[in-house]
Amino acid sequence: MADRFSNGNTSNDDGGLGPDPMVSGFDPTRKGFYNGGDLSGLLDRIDYIQGLGTTSIWLTPSFKNKAVQPEDKSAGYHGYWVTDFTQIDPHLGSNEELKALIDKAHSRGMKVYFDIITNHTADVIGYQEGARKPYVSKDADPYKTAAGKNFDDRDFAGSEDFPALDAASSFPYVPLLDPGEENLKVPAWLNDPTLYHNRGDTTFVGEDSSYGDFFGLDDLFTEQPKVVAGMEDIYKSWIRDFGVDGFRIDTMKHVNNEFWQAFGPDVLGYAKELGKDEFFMFGEVFDTSKSFTSQFTTRNQMQAVLDFPFQDAARGFASKGQDTRSLASFFAGDDWYTDADSNVYQLPTFLGNHDMGRIGSFIAADNPGATDAEKVARDQLAHELMYFSRGNPVVYYGDEQGFTGPGGDQDARQTLFASKVPEYLDDDLLGTDATHAVDNFNPGHPLYGKISELAALTKEHPALRDGAHQHRYATEGPGIYAFSRTGAEDQREYVVALNNSEQEQAAEIPTYIEKRNYTLIYGEGAGEIKTSDEGTLAVSVPPLSAVVYESSGRIPRSPAAPAVVLQEPVPAAEDNGRVQVKADVGGSSFYEVTFEAKTAEGSWQPIGTDDTAPYQVFHDVAALDPGTSLEYRATVLDNGGHTATSLSRAAVVPAPILTLQKPVEGSSVEGSVELSATADPEKASHTVSFERSVDGGRWTAVGSDDSSPVYSVRDDLSPLDLPDGTKVQYRAIMSGTGFNVTSEPRSVTVGEAPQPHSVTVAGTLNTNMGCAGWDPACPKAMMALDPADDIWRLTVDLPAGQYSYKAALNGGWDENYGANGVPNGDNLVLDHPGGPVTFRYDNTSHLVTAVYPSQQPQAVAVAGSLGVPLGCTADWLPDCDEAQLALDPADLVWKLSVPDLEAGTYEFKAALDRSWNVNYGADGVPNGANISFIHDGGPVTFRYDHVTHLITAR
Repeated sequence: MADRFSNGNTSNDDGGLGPDPMVSGFDPTRKGFYNGGDLSGLLDRIDYIQGLGTTSIWLTPSFKNKAVQPEDKSAGYHGYWVTDFTQIDPHLGSNEELKALIDKAHSRGMKVYFDIITNHTADVIGYQEGARKPYVSKDADPYKTAAGKNFDDRDFAGSEDFPALDAASSFPYVPLLDPGEENLKVPAWLNDPTLYHNRGDTTFVGEDSSYGDFFGLDDLFTEQPKVVAGMEDIYKSWIRDFGVDGFRIDTMKHVNNEFWQAFGPDVLGYAKELGKDEFFMFGEVFDTSKSFTSQFTTRNQMQAVLDFPFQDAARGFASKGQDTRSLASFFAGDDWYTDADSNVYQLPTFLGNHDMGRIGSFIAADNPGATDAEKVARDQLAHELMYFSRGNPVVYYGDEQGFTGPGGDQDARQTLFASKVPEYLDDDLLGTDATHAVDNFNPGHPLYGKISELAALTKEHPALRDGAHQHRYATEGPGIYAFSRTGAEDQREYVVALNNSEQEQAAEIPTYIEKRNYTLIYGEGAGEIKTSDEGTLAVSVPPLSAVVYESSGRIPRSPAAPAVVLQEPVPAAEDNGRVQVKADVGGSSFYEVTFEAKTAEGSWQPIGTDDTAPYQVFHDVAALDPGTSLEYRATVLDNGGHTATSLSRAAVVPAPILTLQKPVEGSSVEGSVELSATADPEKASHTVSFERSVDGGRWTAVGSDDSSPVYSVRDDLSPLDLPDGTKVQYRAIMSGTGFNVTSEPRSVTVGEAPQPHSVTVAGTLNTNMGCAGWDPACPKAMMALDPADDIWRLTVDLPAGQYSYKAALNGGWDENYGANGVPNGDNLVLDHPGGPVTFRYDNTSHLVTAVYPSQQPQAVAVAGSLGVPLGCTADWLPDCDEAQLALDPADLVWKLSVPDLEAGTYEFKAALDRSWNVNYGADGVPNGANISFIHDGGPVTFRYDHVTHLITAR
């Protein structure tokens, strides 16, 4: 983040906009404003950067930004409020300075990656109906052509015949530009308001995740071919004119698939035409499910995505000391990324970032009573895992100096140069007595030294960077996780063993080679060990550390290819748009297995190569019609150059799976009921119908919808005049070429759902509470119903550990709810750092959650038109002391009791951390509509729950 790295040129601090921070955006005392860093500072510190072992520099967005967005009361130092995609932000320098930085990096053998945005621009477009309005769904108000005809944009996404639109009539809100800003954006095509979705602010879930504005940022209509072509032209120019080596792509999951299917191949092909054969693009898909994140590298033809699942697994292993088998399970899912032209080895791995927070912050939060030495050891262990395992390691600036911070976003964006931000000056850095009041470019810091050492080792032994990653060993509970890395060329095996426990651990680790010497090249342990007759390596690993052993020679060549047998291909459980294809291979040496597929009329086509057991791919068949016949085969290549091919196996493309999203199972309903469903895989051609059954009676039609990606209708129960307690079921139905499918039904109850007599947190934690294990009748594990919001809560103090639990109702197991509020569902898992934790149960959704004080914001205000009556100097002040709520440690609900508020009609929101950067309005929607409150005068209590983000007055 150039603004937070080094200030090489103080003359550009205000971007040429003058001294007023609310105009220039420059205020080095505030974490939400420009602090002064720039490209000149990066160039000045390139020795420091390269000394870390860095081979590439990834810059956060550096285009010209709207310096200040008054509604946010902060500045565009982060780079995500772009107005000019052709110019470097003046606060950071000039286009010429960027070219100088890239040229200097290239002269040192380093690459420069640009962080780019295709999803949105700065908040320039307002609406005739008002600024930052709530989201309006496509079902409630469809898009209209310029001729006034309703249409679904998904029917035209990726095609050249997208309908013409009219700004005054095509959208649910009429886009409006302030005088003087009609031509603010560059290139000029970005000033056309019909090239934006114009549907209001996103809540980051469902349909609006792709169509809504991010806190007012103008969301581009990426389904339109003009937007696709325009974005391609913008970023091709940075490759052509500046020599940029690749792109990190922001908010990838919030853009439609057709955009990436065009953008990725076109931009990559252009770069290669210019001779950039190693040009590399990786996207931000903020999700920890491999079956989902991998869709962007398979279905959407992109090269790689940031490995958020790795970040989650690495934190669990190194910071939380989780069972090492969870890490084994994590790596076992790597084959989701395997296809014909990419695999998991390309993914950038990381431990923390500018949005979610730093690894040092996570370690401090997960280990509150630990010494600094232990925290540094855990930090180093996390980096050892990242550098030695598959993927491309990314270090977030400042992590090498032990930076922490209390959270993500602005709290994780400290300056490496001396800071004047009060919130940063309070941070406790790891591995040093230094603070943020001084420069922190210390090559002698233990974390800088460790990262440099790891980078040097993997450069000397390339197999530790690029070799096949084969799982070898995992303990039950904390202890040793081990894997091997093997280079396809030299066939030398490296065994990596990491210990996440606080005691020395020993293990017998399987290898590819029997009776062979292995030499220690990293860590503390025996200098040389010989494998047993069975090929196991006896290692001992100190606490919170790692060792690496290198085989004394290559793996013996196989005399002949092993037998290979293909298992029956089956639809992948986590992604119905893919077929899981597995092969059993005889022997236990280093092999590569290539899978091929063909349709009845086609020829054999490669679909992926796997170099670690178990051998499998997840073939993406979402584009094919259900019922299409497929045939698969596998060919094994051994390390002696021999091959063998399996017999082929037949399969068919599965029918889509239809899932009801709303209503929630077991919820209570009245009046109009919202019904919605999703299909897996999703196609624009789908039409979904909904049906209702009352008290087990016949199914009757409710309505249908063909507007993807979320299909929804409303069912008005009022004319039926159903008595309270009536059971109603809903289901969704869809048919098409080769399929006819029905969703699982959802049951709801008319009227207010009666509360149970009791709710118990029943699980392995009961013994720590003085009960028997999994005791649904234990009084000490029973939650209390809060009548203010009808949420059941229980706060308990537990020792650190991993716990399994459910919500058991009425003192028994007849009615219980597990993960995702499912009746008799899977156990919930709590990785607890130790200390107090609050459990919540909501009887309308049956969701059970565990909440920590550390997850809470630093402050919550009821900010609104009641500011002056509360004693503030003005209304709508998020930093007013009199408007601040206090966190109740007994239930983790924020509360403010006002003994006598004068009568009136008020509007308010919840504003977090004494600013408008994060705020919640009606229904807990981020940046949502104001909440209206009619008060007769007298006492009132405001309450805010950070789980639901709901703020209420009562």
